[in-house]
Amino acid sequence: MNQHILIVGGGYVGLYTALRLQRKLHRELRSGEVRVTIIDPQSYMTYQPFLPEAAAGNLSPRHMVAPLRRVLPKVHILNGTVTRVDHAERTVTFQPAEGEPRQVAYDVIVMAAGSISRTLPIPGLTDIGIGFKTVGEAIALRNRVLHLLDVAESADDPEVRRRALTFVVVGAGFAGVEVLAELEDMAKHSTRYYRNIGPSDLRWVLVEATGRVLPEVGPEMGRWTLEQLRERGIDVRLETRLESCEGGHVVLSDGSEFDAETLVWTAGVKPSTVVNDSDLPLDERGRIKATAVLTVAGTQGAFAAGDAAGVPDVTDPGQYCAPNAQHAVRQAKVLADNVVRHLRGQELVQYRHKYVGSVAGLGLHQGVANVYGVKLRGFPAWFMHRTYHLSRVPTLNRKVRVVVDWTLALFFKRETISLGEMEHPRDGFRAAVATTRR
Repeated sequence: MNQHILIVGGGYVGLYTALRLQRKLHRELRSGEVRVTIIDPQSYMTYQPFLPEAAAGNLSPRHMVAPLRRVLPKVHILNGTVTRVDHAERTVTFQPAEGEPRQVAYDVIVMAAGSISRTLPIPGLTDIGIGFKTVGEAIALRNRVLHLLDVAESADDPEVRRRALTFVVVGAGFAGVEVLAELEDMAKHSTRYYRNIGPSDLRWVLVEATGRVLPEVGPEMGRWTLEQLRERGIDVRLETRLESCEGGHVVLSDGSEFDAETLVWTAGVKPSTVVNDSDLPLDERGRIKATAVLTVAGTQGAFAAGDAAGVPDVTDPGQYCAPNAQHAVRQAKVLADNVVRHLRGQELVQYRHKYVGSVAGLGLHQGVANVYGVKLRGFPAWFMHRTYHLSRVPTLNRKVRVVVDWTLALFFKRETISLGEMEHPRDGFRAAVATTRR
């Protein structure tokens, strides 16, 4: 057979597809009849639903990532980016982390490149804005919030304090609500260690262009979440857009203006840029045009799933599967099986799912859930949120480490230390060199 399967992206779809191929094709992989390669900028997969807990210090960042080389010993991992897909020639242009780009040939390609933050041309967005899709962003945001508490504690100027203690989150989907709730809970807890800062000094603003929060959990639970956030003193602005934030001066469409040092952007995602640099067909939303069997429409030997693909929802004709982790993990299983069927000349099967529901964490011991029509809130929903995501974390090794982190958190207070110097580790050394030169 001697087939080369190339997987572009090592996220949910990429990792879980490779895991299943590694198991289903173990004989072929051992004999060399089949080779599997993953190309991704990182050497690990990030379990993104745990990003808010990592940002809040409830979970070690190392325990929410799965090292690709350890998890996939029979798969070749290439770290770098794919800058061009030429499916007509069955090659991709691979740009390694260092060195010249080169061509990588394949027989079957799996497009699992995922998504990036969808931004808008808002003046000043890069001045104070930060995304929330990577471990680096989560840890940087945690350090930033704790550092600004230190700034406010040490400042006499009320304007400096007010600006430092004002935090804005744009987007009221899962990512926005969960990171806001976790960080607000962490910051409020941290104020007990400061003499000049109390919980009432913190200002958290949630900006959402539509009229509801957490649409994924349904209207009733969304309204309850909104009530909970407002009871906690969080300023929720619905049907409001961010107009500008130049120099940290935030201007909203409802006419309000204020200064802030931090703005977290979670207002949607868009397919990875590699989909535009390929000869694969795209749909009206700029995603790879996929079929119900997770092949790329009108092609042979090309498969796609996850955030970068428009996968038809066969349970709801005319609609597409939502770009979330629940679909990505399930699609990966069907996709891997279909790749095996393709290699063996068998008929492919459709991706058909049954809606399980949605869960969201709202800080320590608080959550909201709508699972199989059963609506929960408070501690039961928080417990279900953790249980569900623990079951989806890849490998037993990661599951045990996560449970250990959670267990330790029951007996010890969480850390409230800013390690902002981690983002610029050479600054101190450079300053010492400059002093020596003088």
